[in-house]
Amino acid sequence: MSKSEVITIDEQFSNVTFLNGRTPETTDVEAKDAFALLSEYRDGGIYVAHYSGFSEWERHPQGDEFVQVLGGETVLILLKNNVEQRNNLSSGQMLVIPKGVWHRFESPNGVKVMTITPQPTEHSVELPVST
Repeated sequence: MSKSEVITIDEQFSNVTFLNGRTPETTDVEAKDAFALLSEYRDGGIYVAHYSGFSEWERHPQGDEFVQVLGGETVLILLKNNVEQRNNLSSGQMLVIPKGVWHRFESPNGVKVMTITPQPTEHSVELPVST
C-alpha cells in the first residue's frame, strides 16, 4: 500500500477473519488471517486485528506502541517493575505503551483493535521479568 493511498479502516476489517479463542500459544500461522497490515509506518507498521482470547506477552524495544480499540473491549496489561497494571479499554479508547514495556491483551468477548507497532517485537509465553 502506498503512503499516499487513502485507507478505510472498516473496509480493511472485511479482509480479516475473526479469530475465536486466541491463546498465548497461538502461532503466527494460526493467527495470520485475524491481522492485517494497513501501511508501513516509520520502523514498523499500522495494523488491525479482530480476535477473542488472550495474547502472549510482547514488547517493542525500539519505540512506543499506540493501541486503539475500535470495537469490543480488552484489558491491556502492562508489566512495570514486575507488577501487572490492568487497563480496561473499550471502543474509542486508546493507550500508548512505552518503549520496552512488556504487555498483553485479555479479550475474552472479542476486540477490534488498531495498533501502530514498532519493530522488532519480542514475545514471551511465560511471565517475563520486567525492567
